[in-house]
Amino acid sequence: MADQALRKAPLAGRHGGSAGARVTPAAPATRLSLRAGTDALDALSSAFGLTLPTRPKTSASANGRHALWLGPDEWLLIDENGADLMAAAANAGVLHSATDVSHRNTAVLVSGPNAAEAIAAACPLDLGKTAFPVGAAARTVLGKIEIVLLRTGKEDYRVECWRSFSPYAFGMLAEGAEDAGL
Repeated sequence: MADQALRKAPLAGRHGGSAGARVTPAAPATRLSLRAGTDALDALSSAFGLTLPTRPKTSASANGRHALWLGPDEWLLIDENGADLMAAAANAGVLHSATDVSHRNTAVLVSGPNAAEAIAAACPLDLGKTAFPVGAAARTVLGKIEIVLLRTGKEDYRVECWRSFSPYAFGMLAEGAEDAGL
């Protein structure tokens, strides 16, 4: 057996925040950047085990798998159980474009009663309960970087970013969480 390079988790050992907002690295996950036309949605939804959302700022989640609407023909799929999303896409039998971005992205979880305030310290998106309810997803910015934000619960958010920017994102969120806890 050949030796394999081991990829270190970009945020291993980091923690931050306050009593009002906790910031933690997310566990490893598989991710897929998906592009497809409307004629492929039913087959792809069936292959992934959840209905791909078709409206702006929406997502679908089932059994640790999330599909986030990013554009009229674009989704980010995240599987927290490490499933082979590329194989699922290939088995759909319809025209689409799928790219595994598991090693490009990582995520930071922000939770607690002041989680929205912690994120809002560096993100211009309105995170109010009406404007950004549970299940809302959007591509936006955090400070100077692009992120994809998913509201997973009443006080819980998943911040997806490129792993090369993850120390910056984590630092911004940790600082926002400290300020939100004052």
